[in-house]
Formats: sequence, C-alpha cells, structure tokens
Amino acid sequence: MKISFAKDFCIISDLYEFDPKDIFTCGQAFRWFEESDRSFTFVTNGKVANVKKINGEIVLRGVDKGSFYQIFYNYFDLDRNYKEIIDELSRDEIMKNATEYGKGIRILNQEKFETIISFIISANNQIPRIKKSIEKISQMYGDFISEDENRKYFSFPSADRLKEAKAEDLREFARVGFRDKRIVETAKLIDSGEVNISEIEKMELEDARAALQILPGVGPKVADCILLFAFDRKESFPVDVWIKRVMEKLYLKEVTPKSKIAMRGREVFGKNAGFANQYLFYYGRENKLGK
Repeated sequence: MKISFAKDFCIISDLYEFDPKDIFTCGQAFRWFEESDRSFTFVTNGKVANVKKINGEIVLRGVDKGSFYQIFYNYFDLDRNYKEIIDELSRDEIMKNATEYGKGIRILNQEKFETIISFIISANNQIPRIKKSIEKISQMYGDFISEDENRKYFSFPSADRLKEAKAEDLREFARVGFRDKRIVETAKLIDSGEVNISEIEKMELEDARAALQILPGVGPKVADCILLFAFDRKESFPVDVWIKRVMEKLYLKEVTPKSKIAMRGREVFGKNAGFANQYLFYYGRENKLGK
C-alpha cells in the first residue's frame, strides 16, 4: 500500500482489498451517501469526506495528512492485511466464493456511541429508513459541520446531548418508532456511566455481549454488531435473517436457532469470524441465497 497527499485529498494505491461500494453497502454503516459519480460521501468523528475508486486507486477527498492518520487510517482498518484474511478463509470452498464476491469489504472501526444508537434503530428496520433516522437525529441534536451543493452535514450527538431528547420528538421527526424511549434511556445509561463503554472495551467477548444487552433495545444480534463494528471484536458473529439463511443453506443444512448459528460461526471461523460474517452476509443478501 502506498499513500500520497495533496492539499485536501490523499491517494492510496496498491490496495486491492478496498472498494467503497462493498464497504458502505454491506450493512455495517449508515452515515453515507452514494453520489452521482459513484463516489461515497460519509461522516465520521465529526468529519466529512468523500471516497472513490479510480483506475484501481482510492481517492479520499476532504482529508489531509493529519486527519488521515488521526481518523481515517483506523476508520478504514488500513493497518490490517485483508489479503491474508481472504487467503485463510478461502481454504473453505464456500468462503472462496463469498470472499471473491465481496473482496473490497473492509470492516470499519466506527464511533462507539453512534454505533450503539444506530444498531438499536436498525432492529426490524430497513437500511434507507435507518439512514434517514440517523441523519435526522444528527440534524436535531448534533453540531453543524459543513455544507456542499448536495446537502448539509452534522455530527452525531454525544450521549450527554441525546439524553435530553424527548422520546416523542424522536418518534415524530426522526421516525424511529418504538425505539424512541430506548434511545433516550440508552443515552442516559451511557452518560451516567451505569453502562461504561471503556470497561466494555476491556471485557472478554461473552461479558461484553452481556454488558451491552443491559441497554434497552440491544439483544444478542445487535450486541454482536456493535462489538464487531465499533469495538474491534473481529471474532464476533452477528446473526440476522440473511446470515441465518446463508448458514443454514451452505453450512448447517437444517433450520437452526440463531444462538446456535452464532456459536457455530465462531467455532468454524475463529478469529476471522467477523470477517467471514460480512463476506457471507454481503454474498448472501446480494445473491438472495436461501430466500
């Protein structure tokens, strides 16, 4: 991987396991917009940036050398060798197909509080609606960042600010439905320290899963998503409807409870379970396997 910088953008070359479309549309993140030129504008850590793959090179706009190494290097998990992960997983013939299909995926390292709220909203919901709700919450309670010809951008609010939100406002304006009170209560629990994000970060996987499930609206699947996408727990294996279908069709050959599928996923793929999960999810959803 080679990285070069200009005034307000950087170019990453010789990095083949990186495709913005695979990364942003595989279900792991919601603060992004696909532009007419097939680039993706996204918001993270109070920053707005745009990424596009051009002739095999990754062009990141709105990024200087300082912010690249402070924020975006970790956000895109650039310190990890995905080729090695793909090679390991591809020893399994099923995974070989899945990794080939989604070889541009990288698991983003996202902000913890934002990810918790985002995946509470994601329960029994669809991605376009999730994205709209999160953007509206950011407009209502976050800070203005910038504006371009397409839209205005806002940071996601802190727990301290979101705990003051009225549940009825979240329901009416952000269209979060039954999740309204859960969002406010979660913000209060995290802001008070009753649920301590810093402590969860240090826990063993099962303890961390249990600690997150104290939060209203966080069940096993949502907890696993939060751990995978915000706590760098790459051994986590979230099970939603698509993973259930794919695992039953390709591996288990029978209808299986979600809890057993999660355990089986961790057993089969070990330290690479989270990566396998994302390749299988993307491959299964896009090809409608098991539907």
